Amino acid sequence: MEEKKSCIVCHRTDEEIPIISMTFKGKELGICPQHMPVLIHNPHELVGKLEGAENMDAG
Repeated sequence: MEEKKSCIVCHRTDEEIPIISMTFKGKELGICPQHMPVLIHNPHELVGKLEGAENMDAG
């Protein structure tokens, strides 16, 4: 059985909301449109949810 795609922030699945697929450090991840601004402008908020987020620069 295929695992459902889910948002790395809110954990809603693609059954509930559209999920944008991305890869980071060789891993396939997903994020919903609502949390895309977090990834772009405030990646420090992803520490603990996304491996290596502490090294991402929002600049």
